[in-house]
Amino acid sequence: MSKNRYAHNPETYTEPDDDNPSANLHFTDILQARLTRRQTVLGGLSATAAALFGALPLTACGGNSDDDNSNGTPTTPPVTKATLNFAAVGHSLDDIVKVPAGYSVGVLYALGDPQQFGDASWSGNGSETAESYDRRAGDHHDGMHFFGLADDGTYAASRSDRGVLCLNHENITQAYLHAAGPTTAAGARPAAEVDKEVNCHGVTVLELKRSTGNALQYVRGSALNRRLTAASRFAIEGPAAGSARMKTLYSTDGTATRGTVNNCANGYTPWGTYLTCEENWAGYFKRATTDAARADTASLDRYGVKAGQSGNYGWSTPTGDLYRRWDTSTTPAADASADYRNVANTFGWVVEIDPFNPASTPVKRTALGRFGHEGCQPANPVEGQPLVFYMGDDSRNEYIYKFVSKAPYSAADKGLAAGAKYLNEGTLYVAKFNADGTGNWIALAKSNAALAAFASDADILIDTRLAADLVGATKMDRPEWTAVHPANGEVYVTLTNGTAAVRPQGATDAANPRPGNVNGHIVRWREANSRADATQFQWDVYLFGSPSAQEPGYNLSALTDNNDFSSPDGLWFDSRGVLWIETDDGAYTSTTNCMLLAATPGQVGDGGAVTAGGGTQTFKGANPGEQNLRRFLVGPKECELTGIAMTPDNKTLMVNIQHPGEGGTASKLTSHWPESQTNGASTARPRSATIFITKDDGGVIGV
Repeated sequence: MSKNRYAHNPETYTEPDDDNPSANLHFTDILQARLTRRQTVLGGLSATAAALFGALPLTACGGNSDDDNSNGTPTTPPVTKATLNFAAVGHSLDDIVKVPAGYSVGVLYALGDPQQFGDASWSGNGSETAESYDRRAGDHHDGMHFFGLADDGTYAASRSDRGVLCLNHENITQAYLHAAGPTTAAGARPAAEVDKEVNCHGVTVLELKRSTGNALQYVRGSALNRRLTAASRFAIEGPAAGSARMKTLYSTDGTATRGTVNNCANGYTPWGTYLTCEENWAGYFKRATTDAARADTASLDRYGVKAGQSGNYGWSTPTGDLYRRWDTSTTPAADASADYRNVANTFGWVVEIDPFNPASTPVKRTALGRFGHEGCQPANPVEGQPLVFYMGDDSRNEYIYKFVSKAPYSAADKGLAAGAKYLNEGTLYVAKFNADGTGNWIALAKSNAALAAFASDADILIDTRLAADLVGATKMDRPEWTAVHPANGEVYVTLTNGTAAVRPQGATDAANPRPGNVNGHIVRWREANSRADATQFQWDVYLFGSPSAQEPGYNLSALTDNNDFSSPDGLWFDSRGVLWIETDDGAYTSTTNCMLLAATPGQVGDGGAVTAGGGTQTFKGANPGEQNLRRFLVGPKECELTGIAMTPDNKTLMVNIQHPGEGGTASKLTSHWPESQTNGASTARPRSATIFITKDDGGVIGV
């Protein structure tokens, strides 16, 4: 998620610190309660928890061993760790991507690069037409996944020399997209500018191949190449499809919509399709000031579609149906299918795309719930068991979710037909973190008596946040990317950061002993009986972000200059169990640009209790030390590190550099990347790009 995604449009929607009015306990309140009851916790879990998980190993306060098994024997077999084998990259404020000695960086696909022949290369001056961005790289590269490609054009999971990359384009940097920046005059914006911005959002599907050694290049002119934008057609399936609340002038039966926006993190399926996730979609819509008394106001307000907001970038201001669809305001018409009052309900979903069938229509899967989706990662699939997908809702005081399919998994299923089988029917759950270190997954369905006020499962899924409020889910600090360990199935989620408004001075607790929690942390859990579809789990805090120079009571994970970080965001496990952590930071950027770290984590319960500064007690995983956590990459100026993928042979790593130089203007540039990577004297406009990283000796990355 871009920390300053609306920096150039201060009059438009910005993410609130807390748009959740429920009285549910915040995650940090749970931790505080847990540690207030420390004698009980240290003595062991409840009988039920002990039966499910075994005892939770803890040590006396102050335990800081780097030994993963120093605090007792974990309840599951120890994970065999890969050994990190690179020299840590130091802090950097330079306008280049820095990687360890022995590694090289190449630019694969940057804003404006043409997918097809017939379109000119990127001009560097914003002169590209809006229409051509149907066939060019969009902006703000984000979540992505690499799918191996067989010679017959089908999915080949183990292939590395040829593949299809699916890549999100979360947002835009208006200042650099147009020739002289965006038009700022009052009134309707130029339609050509709006069309360009609309087309620069969405998703790229792109064929890749290896060129020299392990280097990658994209295949210009491939029949698989395509762009899906904020103007493309998307089908709607699952329980909410056809609901009266999904009907619009565009789709009077509520089974389709135009566009996908703010595609941030991502996921994939075992059958070889891509999952793109709509995150901060609410701010793109206009809603009239006079629209404050409508029947669905509670829903609109809870999601951030506020009465009086003009909509990011003014996309609703030109004349015509293509632009009117960004206005959610009611009209005198009695029937919602006569206007776009329901259009916001067609956003906020997980979208499934078949990268191997360019003629297919992507599908918004409503069974997975509607919120600010920050990723949709699958649990390790088991033949004959339900499939499970984990999701965060990226806003402060929001929740963590998982979806459990109704159908048991069969590896024989393929394509969007498999998506319909597994992702259209199942149960959506929300997490509640208990004070004793266990947790519960609470069903969001009509079968839950607490949700009797909802008329249908469709309404629950359209208003997922309101349903989660009612069942007492635990408020979290900006749940972002989720990642699943390939060996033991434990689940990790980044909680990027907080603010002083959410956690002011004097309101610290066990989970966030630092006012504001500006550096964030990472939580993990293990499902009961190692079944991803379980309804109970055991959890701890894996890592606390911090500058290394902070005192031990603040730097709770004992980070050093070689592995300190702030605001963890992107998160991904490779096949060897290496955890890659990306940052989207504004709290440590006077010292270093955003970064990518590699980690080899242990497992839930491998740490102990510690005392934070001021006497606050907390519980966390074992300190990683530089052996198990170190910095692999630092990005250029004013960028966010986000999106990560790797070829199956682990020899080519792909990473996205999002919005370099985001604080500049067309007349005053603050970065010149990616051109500055090879030309320190460059005066070029910055642009988001996907890079690839290879090892100079041809070996595997990181270990």
